[in-house]
Amino acid sequence: MSTEPLPAAASPEVVEIERALTRITYLSTRARQHERLMALAGVPLDRAAVALLRQVADSEPLRPGELAQRLGVEASHVTRTVQQLQRSGYVTRVPDPHDRRAQRIQLTEPGREAVGRVREVGARGMQLALAAWAPEELRRLAALFHRMVDDFMAYAVEDEPGQEADASAGTG
Repeated sequence: MSTEPLPAAASPEVVEIERALTRITYLSTRARQHERLMALAGVPLDRAAVALLRQVADSEPLRPGELAQRLGVEASHVTRTVQQLQRSGYVTRVPDPHDRRAQRIQLTEPGREAVGRVREVGARGMQLALAAWAPEELRRLAALFHRMVDDFMAYAVEDEPGQEADASAGTG
């Protein structure tokens, strides 16, 4: 944990951003919303499996430990989820080109198709919700969201002892 003290109080703008993020996180993580999205996409996976599948798709292939770090979960959680995804035919293990004793997790073609369907269904729903927004507003929002995520990731890495900041890890 960082030794830097937290600011005494957040600005009103940051408080509003935090409130909005809390609302959107709640909406996007509701079980019924996930089940509906998975049904429309035809992908029968739980939220943890979908999160792992998306991460592999964005940065594959990764070692299980790297996946755990990026997802902020325990390695044993990743191991169980990878086993589930292997049984479903969505991922496979491949040798690490830098260390033949280690393995990396890679999407299979069905895994790529599943991620594509999940993203397509999610984007269609988002398109409907944001239909009244002008293209320039959407571009600006996307740019600001990416910037915010990069800054969050850099801050989170800097906050962990022994870790170097790598803001580029959050882009994709």
